Formats: sequence, structure tokens, C-alpha cells
Amino acid sequence: MSPDVRVYAAVDLGASSGRVMVGRVGRDRLELTEAHRFPNRPVRLPEGLRWDVLALYAGVLEGLRAAGRVDSIGIDGWAVDYGLLDADGALLGNPVHYRDARTEGVAQKIRATMPAAELYAATGIQDAPFNTLYQLTAARSSPQLATARRLLLLPDLLTYWLTGEQGTELTNASTTQLVDPRTHDWSYEVAARLGIDLDLFAPLRRPGDPAGVLRPEVLRETGLRGTVPVTAVASHDTASAVAAVPAGGERFAYICTGTWSLTGLELDAPVLTEDSRAANFTNELGLDDTVRYLRNIMGLWLLQECVRAWGDPDLGELLREAAEVPALRSVVDAGDAAFLAPGRMPERIAAACRASGQPVPGSPAETTRCILDSLALAHRRAVAEAQRLADRPVDVVHIVGGGARNALLCRLTADACGLPVVAGPAEAAALGNVLVQARAHGLVGDRADMRALLARTQPLVRYEPGGEGAAWRAAEARLAAVTP
Repeated sequence: MSPDVRVYAAVDLGASSGRVMVGRVGRDRLELTEAHRFPNRPVRLPEGLRWDVLALYAGVLEGLRAAGRVDSIGIDGWAVDYGLLDADGALLGNPVHYRDARTEGVAQKIRATMPAAELYAATGIQDAPFNTLYQLTAARSSPQLATARRLLLLPDLLTYWLTGEQGTELTNASTTQLVDPRTHDWSYEVAARLGIDLDLFAPLRRPGDPAGVLRPEVLRETGLRGTVPVTAVASHDTASAVAAVPAGGERFAYICTGTWSLTGLELDAPVLTEDSRAANFTNELGLDDTVRYLRNIMGLWLLQECVRAWGDPDLGELLREAAEVPALRSVVDAGDAAFLAPGRMPERIAAACRASGQPVPGSPAETTRCILDSLALAHRRAVAEAQRLADRPVDVVHIVGGGARNALLCRLTADACGLPVVAGPAEAAALGNVLVQARAHGLVGDRADMRALLARTQPLVRYEPGGEGAAWRAAEARLAAVTP
């Protein structure tokens, strides 16, 4: 291999699977190959829904073994969930899943001490039942939290097991609802008022910071040799994905699609207005202290759960059939918390259509079309409201992540938004992970250089808007009439 090309391992953990990807980066080269993919199967125990973090760690080790020699390793994953360690650094039980029911009713307890408007003004984070702040409040009387001496967000936990070094990466920390997006530091006022011990958290580190080197035991387990550094990347997978948006300027919106659709703008400063809070937009931190101003939309989770309920039919055939179903026949609110929990998703979508007086989908194809129309409609609303609230017009929408492969969803989103959609890269989180490592080692330049390299090297598909905007406006009005 050319000495101007370096090799990086990107550990990318999703809600349904994890993978170790190998990136090769040079001046005009950015290639990504999959070394190993492994399932992420939560386990429902008598005490609730838990992550099988030991299986995830085993998958990471197996993936690093398959990756072979690398110049650095970075880990990104989902946000808000954490592991608790005792004074000796041992894990105190399996981490709780963010879809666990333990946070039900917690919001009312928090608001009694700190009203929602004050909490948003301090942290800029959306009101969501799974935020780390809510989880810690729910766990306040638990033996594990009483015993814990350290809390590590999940990518930081796996980094600790690889290196023995503890840290809290900032882009992920910003989702805890305990960080001030203006200072890029902890919100000590929020923690004090709500009784959160910030000493539980390891020191903050930023994307590109060194995170240690592989422990000798890990070297033996993976077959790697020498000193192998681990680099802190934008460890929130959405932050890594936004870093890999191949935009040519600032006037763009992004939709990071997968289990969730994270839809919004990249800004230089947070938007902390009351209008922004009421619209449930969140201000999470991104690469180079940017702000990911976005709305969480339920995303392809709706379709994933339906496909699981239907016995895993061929997805390509299902999408082809859905494309033939009349458009906008029925739509649901893709941001409704009623769709958050797993199980019986087709029945819940049917019930939502019935309750709103719309035709009830009668087949998997009709349900699929309802989901995709609803997601495109949610994308439309989020893109339009983000522009208004941030006073930032956009000329193009970039769809990255797994949904970039869904041509029907991309086309519907272009039609709904009335804007061109550029789809790709599908592996945005892993590519952003790799590029932050490459930048930390001097191989690429700033965010603009990273994005230019992506645009030159990754396959992208452009969808021009078509159809009647009036139909989307009518569907939006119909949904607004039944949404509280």
C-alpha cells in the first residue's frame, strides 16, 4: 500500500447491529469495506429491557481481528445510554435500553424542580423520555447508581475496555441534557438543581483527541501488533454521519436515516428560543463545536418493526409494491411517542389511521406506503421549521445513512420538501468516523476538505422534486387537524 494511504478501523454501533468497517484514506482516496458485522439484540429481563453489551464487545474484538493492521481505531454509536462502573472499574450490570419503560412519568418529576422552558434554555435539548438526565432521575434509588463511581456512555465504555482509559466524548455528552451548548461544557446549574453528580462522568474529550492505545490483552485477543492508538471520534453516530454529509456549502439540510430520521441543519450557535422548544428541536454538538440543530423523527424503525411482524418478507419487493399504492392515502405522525416501543407496529399504525378517520391500510404494501409517506411528510415539516426557527434557508437536502438506499423514500422526500435531495453515502457514520481519525493524523484538512473528498469519491444520487405541492400541504393539514 502507498505510504500516503492509511488504514483506519471504524467501530459503528447501531440499535440493531454493529460493524467494524475498514477505511483507506489518501489524498484522492476514500474506500470503505466491511470487516465484520454482528447483531445487536437487546434482552428483556424480569427487571426490564437491557443491552447485551458483552456480546457487542465480543463483536468488536472479532471485527478488529478481521480488520488486520490499522493505524487507528475509533468508536461511534447511539446516544443517551450508559454503563455504570464500581470503584474498581467493573461494570455494574447490563446497560438499560433507552426504550425501557423506567422513565415513564419522570418528566413530571423533573418539571416540578426545573420547568421545561428553563431546562431547554440551559441545555437546548429536546424533551424526550429517553434522555440520560431522565434515565439518571429514574435510577436515583437503584443499588447500581448508589454503588457507581463512574458513568460511561456506551462508545466510551467500549473504548475504556479497549484501552483502560476513561473519557466522555463531547458530541455524545451533549445528548445527556447536562451540557451547555454555548460553553461546550457541563451545565453545572442543571446538575445541581436536579441532583445529578457530575463527578460520575469522566473528563470531557473532543473528536480527534487521543483516547489511549490498545491494552496488551486486547492485542493478544485481536492478533494486532505494536502500539495501536484509539482516537476519539464524533462518538454520537449522528455527529459522525453529519460530518460525512457531502455538502458543497452551508445552505443544506440533512436527514440521517436509519432506525431514526434525524432531520435538521448544521449551525454555528444553538437556537434556544421558546419557539424552538415548542417545536421540539434539539441542539446537539457536532464536529468542531458546530450545533446539530435537529428534530428526532421515528424513522425506519416503523418499517423495521412491521417487517419483523410480517416475518421478514423481501424488502425490495415490498417497496416495489408500495410504490404502486396511491400516494398520501393515509398518514400518521412519525414523531408520535406511541410508536416508540417495540411490538405490534402494523396494528398500532392501523389504529392511528382509524382514530384519525383515514383509510386503514389493508396490506403490507399499503402499510409500507403509509410509513414512507408519513416519513416524507415529517421530513418536510422538520426541514421547513428548522429553516424558519434558525433563520437559515437551504437549497438542498442531503439524505445519508441506510435510508439513502431507499429510492422511494428519497423521491418522496424530494417531492414533499420541494427541494433537490442528494442521497448518499449510506455508510455516513462509519465514513465520518474514519475521516475524523484521518484528520487527527494530518491526512485530511478541515470539514470542507472532508466533504469535498466525500463528494469526489462516494456514489451519490440526486432526486429532483416533482408532483403537486398542494397534495403534501393537504396531507400536512389533515394530520395537523388530528395531532394534539
